[in-house]
Amino acid sequence: MITRKSKREIEMMHEAGKLLARCHKEIAKRIVPGLTTKEIDAFVENYLAENGATPEQKGYNGYQFATCASVNDEICHGFPRDEKLVKGDLVTIDMVVNLNGGLADSAWTYVVGEPDEKTAKLLEVTKTSLYKGIEQAMPGNRIGDIGHAIQQYAEAEGFSVVREFTGHGIGPTIHEDPQIPHFGLAGKGPRLKEGMVITIEPMINEGAWQSKMDDNNWTARTIDGGRSAQFEHTLVISQEGPIILTDQDHLED
Repeated sequence: MITRKSKREIEMMHEAGKLLARCHKEIAKRIVPGLTTKEIDAFVENYLAENGATPEQKGYNGYQFATCASVNDEICHGFPRDEKLVKGDLVTIDMVVNLNGGLADSAWTYVVGEPDEKTAKLLEVTKTSLYKGIEQAMPGNRIGDIGHAIQQYAEAEGFSVVREFTGHGIGPTIHEDPQIPHFGLAGKGPRLKEGMVITIEPMINEGAWQSKMDDNNWTARTIDGGRSAQFEHTLVISQEGPIILTDQDHLED
């Protein structure tokens, strides 16, 4: 069932989103060679606790960590671990924040050190794909309009779009209807309505779009070893245009 959120629910989710955005900005300051994703995970859990929040995915279907930390060819749901990051690594940190019952979800891909030209293009295309999708998140449009905009742009730039994992509705639980594919046909799928809260989270690969699952039954990685990047926001469908609840660029001091 697709639900529309009340003004109060959206306000609570916005507060969670602002905290999540601040956490990502703190992570960005800490991404250096020698850091481990286990250390990032511990930082996130402590940061949220200090601010009265909890990591919603910890314990979700038995998941043990505060974050998902996916490195290089890992598409999503990578486990935080003790291997040190090295210069040139890509690491995607994905988290869901619960602040007083309001949820927000955002993933961000970081590069360790300065990106080379190939890496910079992958990151630029992935982030632009996210915003191409967000532009379509208007009342009256259909879910297919979001995926179509992302797929058309990313494939024209020479990259592929992961099919197996999608955006979704959110609040009061992590994953709700509707699913938001990052590919597809314009004009298809359920119609977007004011008050819906969704995530858009394209996963863009250098090579083939298909994935394979690790033995842990959580971590998905590319079938050809190509790298994958992801950027994700939680947003509200509004008559004034999409309202990004996890925006990092316009945080109040």
